[in-house]
Amino acid sequence: MSKIALRNFWFQFHKWIGLILAILIIPICITGSALVWHDALDQAINPQRYAFTSAQAKLPPSAYAAAAQRVLAPGEKIVSLRFAEGEPVMVAAAQPRKGSPAARPAGRPGRTVVYMDPGTAKVLDKADGNAGLVRFMHGLHGSLLVPGVGRQIVGWIGVAMVISSVSGIWLWWPTVGSWLRGLRWKRHRNFDTNLHHQLGFWIALPLFVLSLTGAWISFPAFFGQISGEARQQPRRGQPDRMAMMRAQPLATPKTTLDQAIAASKKLAPEQVTSVNWPTDLKAEWSVSFNGKTVAVDDGTGAAKLNAPRETTETTSRLMRRIHDGTGMGMVWQVVIFLGGLIPAILAITGIIMWWRARKWRGDLAKRQKRKIASA
Repeated sequence: MSKIALRNFWFQFHKWIGLILAILIIPICITGSALVWHDALDQAINPQRYAFTSAQAKLPPSAYAAAAQRVLAPGEKIVSLRFAEGEPVMVAAAQPRKGSPAARPAGRPGRTVVYMDPGTAKVLDKADGNAGLVRFMHGLHGSLLVPGVGRQIVGWIGVAMVISSVSGIWLWWPTVGSWLRGLRWKRHRNFDTNLHHQLGFWIALPLFVLSLTGAWISFPAFFGQISGEARQQPRRGQPDRMAMMRAQPLATPKTTLDQAIAASKKLAPEQVTSVNWPTDLKAEWSVSFNGKTVAVDDGTGAAKLNAPRETTETTSRLMRRIHDGTGMGMVWQVVIFLGGLIPAILAITGIIMWWRARKWRGDLAKRQKRKIASA
């Protein structure tokens, strides 16, 4: 294959990837940019949740649980209580499942989240845990809101964008002279074409990295074989993650919240960061203290300090941090933001370029027909 033929092949490949997937690429990229600063976005959209008098919890955990229970609907049962510095106290409650067990949808039950003032336990907001703009954006970015196979669809779009990044650099590279010639703004008479060329060059490497890490997150089993990481298995004798998500909290635990915390503090006398209620699958309280977790048997009240979870940096964790910017610093977070925003611009300018070329070919064909007719 000649160099011209190879270049034309990559051009067609690059063009049709962008045109066919543009309607999916644009929302994935835009939501990815916005979710880099998830917490700030949530605070901007829901300021009422952050209108608290104190950033530190000043009451016993049972006070927050009682305040939340008063605003919950009949049948809703508390599943967890979470404390975080500078955030509202959050209580999550399982919504009652409707219909027979066979007719119920798979996955965990719906959640109602109650947001409270850490200083007074005043309820600041109550919302469906699966509703809201931020949750919608997470669903759109991670699975295009398609149940079941949505995550895989997003993964294959990531693979396509990896190829598009490589083919874009191939097409950007000047056919003659130094590569520095490619940095010229006026490579074409149209603004959108020049914008496409320049933005495409500067974002190609970040886009390659973000697309690859996104595909890695979507296909953990496949990439785990490449990196040599075995898929994480539940501890021996413990239910798997999906079973835990489907579990329902016990309606009337034998051990109270205060008793569970008192028992756990004998093993970890620190500030409580979260509490998980006992469920029909695992009848024990789980109380966390800044990295330590104590399990309290609901039937006997006996407490046991759990072995610390593995915190070693794995390849899969690194890929996720690179993709979402967690703990990666402001500079990389800005790169991620641009790495989502600019590809959306590239998709739009690519469509404009294709439409203009299509119109030009149509006009050329008409002129040729008129020329033949007049001959």
